[in-house]
Amino acid sequence: MITVVGTGTGAPPAPETLAGAELVVGGRRHLDAVRLPEGAERVVLGPLAPALDTIGEYVGKDRPVTVLASGDPGFFGIVRVLAERFGAERLDVRPGVSSVAAAFARIGLTWDDAVVVSAHGRALRTAVNVCRAHPKVAVLTGPGAGPAELGAALRHAFGTSPDTPPGAVQDMPPGAVQDTSPDTPPGTAQGMPPGAVQGTTPPGTVHGTPPGGSVGGSGARVLVVASALGSARERVERVTPAEAADRDWGPDVSVVLCLDEARTRTPGAARTVAGGRAEPAGWALGEDAFAHRDSMITKFEVRALALARLGPRLGDLVWDVGAGSGSVAVECARLGAAVVAVEKAADGVARIAANARAHGVYVDVVCDMAPDALAGLPDPDAVFVGGGGTELPAIVGACAARARRTVVVAMAALDRVPAARAALTGAGFSCDGVLLQSSRLAPLPGDVTRLAATNPVFLLWGTRTGTRTPLSDEGVAL
Repeated sequence: MITVVGTGTGAPPAPETLAGAELVVGGRRHLDAVRLPEGAERVVLGPLAPALDTIGEYVGKDRPVTVLASGDPGFFGIVRVLAERFGAERLDVRPGVSSVAAAFARIGLTWDDAVVVSAHGRALRTAVNVCRAHPKVAVLTGPGAGPAELGAALRHAFGTSPDTPPGAVQDMPPGAVQDTSPDTPPGTAQGMPPGAVQGTTPPGTVHGTPPGGSVGGSGARVLVVASALGSARERVERVTPAEAADRDWGPDVSVVLCLDEARTRTPGAARTVAGGRAEPAGWALGEDAFAHRDSMITKFEVRALALARLGPRLGDLVWDVGAGSGSVAVECARLGAAVVAVEKAADGVARIAANARAHGVYVDVVCDMAPDALAGLPDPDAVFVGGGGTELPAIVGACAARARRTVVVAMAALDRVPAARAALTGAGFSCDGVLLQSSRLAPLPGDVTRLAATNPVFLLWGTRTGTRTPLSDEGVAL
């Protein structure tokens, strides 16, 4: 039998959980915190394979093993690999309080509406994209994927209140440390009254920025960095992403919470299903669901197929280039993806912001012309290109050079298709397309109906083949 004991964010494991163990496996800090049974072998976890081999030797001889782990070992923990290797029937799991639950408890927030993502041993970009797209996220950190790296990736992603100095939190000095002693009310930080929040902007807000500048389409985030939870060295600090990026946080970080405090400081409605925002009840919304100019909007029939080919999902980053009204950007955000919209017209930028606000999603907007505007953006998983100017081949080529999975191009002018297709195939994409033309029911006098034809649109899509594979959703807990 393998007894798996969660520890590290509360009381030490009960002595009986170790009694009789002939092998005790765990991290050095976990092993140093307990008294091992006399004669028990001790294995410090480093590379996992040798430890599993040693456990296998003991299990094969029916000798008792105890594994010490952090928090709840069944939540992004060692239970998964132990069950895969030895079978769930051999495990006796004694969970502790997870670092995620402890961190939210320290600041007095519920977390049934949080998205939890692990960056431990995984690419950080998934966590970054989830943080860009959702107001309440817990990130389990690891080497090379801690608060500094997360802050560096997020520092330019969100708009900030023009009344809030860079690096400052309203009513709280930068870098304030929360006192988590029993006498301190939850959510209170040194120098900050309970309930004080960082100056933030609502989803979709765009601040006055000259063409060529990046404007934040999201509420600014605060990072809550929880270190050494459950120990005498425990610290819970609220910092901006820029402040986090400029710190050396050391090895004690347990978890980082990324919060849009303007949306999370008070509990929402009671939930039935845990996790982030619910999947939308529908997509390919009608044009009347968006503010747009002179019917300059991707029609819902075209948007439906574009969304199917883009495949936006939690953990993805999608570019909407030549975004216009931002209807594609908003729909991708409703499906859980992080989104950057690139639009050259100032009135279009304002429209995108208004549409994002209306649908309660985050869309970061860059007011500039493609392809030059794309150079400073993080690599996307999928790209939608709208419009059809003379720069279209260069724009499609620039997008194809960066996209990890797919590029979808919508064109009204068929003479643009060969160059766009060549740009995709030249970048190593397999390419396909379709001419979409639909007729909608329209009323006529006398209570009769006719078919009203919409303008034909050519939709072209390229899918990357070769070494760059689609992003996995492993590491995200809904």
